Amino acid sequence: MINRPDDPAIPVLERPSENGIVKPEWFALYTRSRFEKKMLSELTDRSVEVFLPMREILSRWKDRKKRIWIPLFPGYIFINHIDTPENRFRILNIPGAVRFVSLEGHAQPIPEDQIQYVRRFLESSISIDPYPYMQVGTRVEVIAGPLKGIQGILVEKRGRFRFIIQVDLIRQAVSVEIDASDVRSI
Repeated sequence: MINRPDDPAIPVLERPSENGIVKPEWFALYTRSRFEKKMLSELTDRSVEVFLPMREILSRWKDRKKRIWIPLFPGYIFINHIDTPENRFRILNIPGAVRFVSLEGHAQPIPEDQIQYVRRFLESSISIDPYPYMQVGTRVEVIAGPLKGIQGILVEKRGRFRFIIQVDLIRQAVSVEIDASDVRSI
């Protein structure tokens, strides 16, 4: 879902620079758990351009199944704005906003092309799932399937969706090939 303030009557907050006008950039905002849709609504009401990538899943309960829309990146919403203290203050004072993703205390912009790539993924007819961002050597835990609860070390990535996990047993190692969506880093 995306909101673009296209109405010319809505003021766009801009600050001058040496070359004219500073263009807005995309920033990731970390939200409270399960507040992404609420933040989308609040920011849209305040005429802020936002992007909340969503995916449809089949949710299963004991008595029924239902298709629901959930955020592709839980806990994050993308905001296109000019990074000024006033704009940050205005956004961070919305209930549910936690902080901007930053490096050394400074909010870090996300390259426009990365936002466009996510949009293209979502617009295509292919199935899209989040993929754990892990490096070889990371301690991981199996979160689904018959091996749920087992912890080990990520030894190798095979292809895009398969991990090899090493589990130490009596100073011996056993490896198992497992789907990437079934593990999380610890």
